[in-house]
Amino acid sequence: MLEHYFVHPDTIDGIRSCWLGEEIDKYVTWLVEQGYGPGSIYSRVPVLKRFAQFAWAEGARSFDALPGHVEPFVSHWMAERDRGQSVERSRRFRNEIRGPVEQLLSLVLPEFVRRGRQPLGIPDPFVTQAPDFFAYLRDERGLRESSIKQYHHFLLRLQAYLKRIQVATLSDLSPTILSAFVIESTRELSPNTIAGFCSSVRVFLRYLHREGLVIDDLAPTIEAPRKYRLSDVPRSISWDDVGRMLDVVDQCTAMGKRDYVILLLLVTYGLRSREVAALTLDDIDWERERILVPERKAGHCTAYPLSTTVGEALLIYLKEVRSKSRERRVFLRTNAPRNPLTRATISNRATHYLRKAGIQVRRPGSHTLRHTCVQRLIDAEFPLKTIGDYIGHRSPRSTETYSKVAVEKLREVALGDGESLL
Repeated sequence: MLEHYFVHPDTIDGIRSCWLGEEIDKYVTWLVEQGYGPGSIYSRVPVLKRFAQFAWAEGARSFDALPGHVEPFVSHWMAERDRGQSVERSRRFRNEIRGPVEQLLSLVLPEFVRRGRQPLGIPDPFVTQAPDFFAYLRDERGLRESSIKQYHHFLLRLQAYLKRIQVATLSDLSPTILSAFVIESTRELSPNTIAGFCSSVRVFLRYLHREGLVIDDLAPTIEAPRKYRLSDVPRSISWDDVGRMLDVVDQCTAMGKRDYVILLLLVTYGLRSREVAALTLDDIDWERERILVPERKAGHCTAYPLSTTVGEALLIYLKEVRSKSRERRVFLRTNAPRNPLTRATISNRATHYLRKAGIQVRRPGSHTLRHTCVQRLIDAEFPLKTIGDYIGHRSPRSTETYSKVAVEKLREVALGDGESLL
């Protein structure tokens, strides 16, 4: 693969003669497969060759010894090149050195964890004292992995707290300990997050009591703040604001063409970010002009008619932007590596364009557009049951919150004197 990018035989021989030459060649092949351009290859290979020379000079003779030489190598190179650079330029240059080295090590050493990234396979909290709890969540309660991650996150905090106060076993738990833990952990959390936090801890405590791991049922000692079901107004935006948001998308760029489709899917069908990220090429039925959204939160699939606007934008993205890939998911990164977009990225794109359009809304994101879709159906006087089925609500109670206020009328009152509405 090196011959495709480097012309001079001496250059190619110099790369292959170093002790990491074979791995660098494989790394170049990987870069090509991930969609990196020639410029990235020309800039990264010299860094890797120099890293191989540096590590060898420092005594590295095996791949396992390489991670310990990454930071010394970066510091050594920075000492030579960092001459009066700004902080931002210096940080960017440091990343340009460390990035290709860590990518190479990720290929050579599967267990290597890149700087700033969470290591994969973090042991489940309380794995020795309650080893079957997460199997219970999956098998008995049937929770999605996204929900199980929340349990994992909250119980890791409980585990760290108990370790800090030197409580060795779960059998030593008490209402006093749990109350102090909840107070400390929820000081800066939103009401919704606190409710999820307390719910997760209560489920864990009930499981411990059921399995006989603690004598008393301590779940009732965890009290979440009272939250009224219909107390919040959905954070939707007006249809004019939707037009403003779509207008700021630069559809002359690859990213803009992709993001335009994403925004249309969110606001037209009220999809969740997870559902957009999970869409595959097989879910688009061009012959019947419909789009299938499988594995919804309510446990069913929904088939939507493929609107002309969405279909045309989707066709432009697939023909002009989406790279050829074996990946079946629809939305991929426009830059290398061309991996599928995650639910977080989908939501962040919606946030970006809402802010770019100057639209003021509490907690902007993909759910803002989902709420907007629902509110538009409410304003059109569709039945709540129909709306709930359309957007995949698990329970009719979830749809009721949209019907308690006339949102558009209230907006008119806020923007004018309101007398015309009386």
